[in-house]
Amino acid sequence: MFSRKICTFAPRMDRIIGIDYGRKRVGVAVSDPLGIFASALETVQSAKIIDYLKKYAENEKVMRFVVGYPVNMDGAPSEAAKDVDIFLKQLSKAFPEIPVTLEDERFTSVLAHRAMIDGGMKAKDRRDKDSVDKISAAIILQGYMDRTSASAFPPAMPLDVPSSMSSKVTRKKRR
Repeated sequence: MFSRKICTFAPRMDRIIGIDYGRKRVGVAVSDPLGIFASALETVQSAKIIDYLKKYAENEKVMRFVVGYPVNMDGAPSEAAKDVDIFLKQLSKAFPEIPVTLEDERFTSVLAHRAMIDGGMKAKDRRDKDSVDKISAAIILQGYMDRTSASAFPPAMPLDVPSSMSSKVTRKKRR
């Protein structure tokens, strides 16, 4: 007879948390365990975000926080950066062992609205600011992951076509 053991232990996989901080609401996004995809997770009231993150970190291993940082078009911190700076101090105090990376959050709300339209979300649902905040957090996190994963791999080298194959290779004609 065969005996089957059911594994009830699932290892905690590393996650990166994306945060779009605002005075009233905070959009939260999370990476997949491989750090390839960002998914919108939740929108939390600003006053409750540290408690929310602590609860999340009890169940998932958080390896980094990526926080959207508001800057003007000239790259200087915007007025909203003061609120984010206060939050960053709270975050560092609550999670001193987890690194925090700041990511430019310019245009994330615009991109979030575009993603909702492209995804077929109804106009009524697009007015829900909670959706915009958590999608913005996912855009911030995805931007960070795309940038860091691209730097982890050297650029691809051009492929040389062997001379015996060159007559068989067709190229699109430019118009």
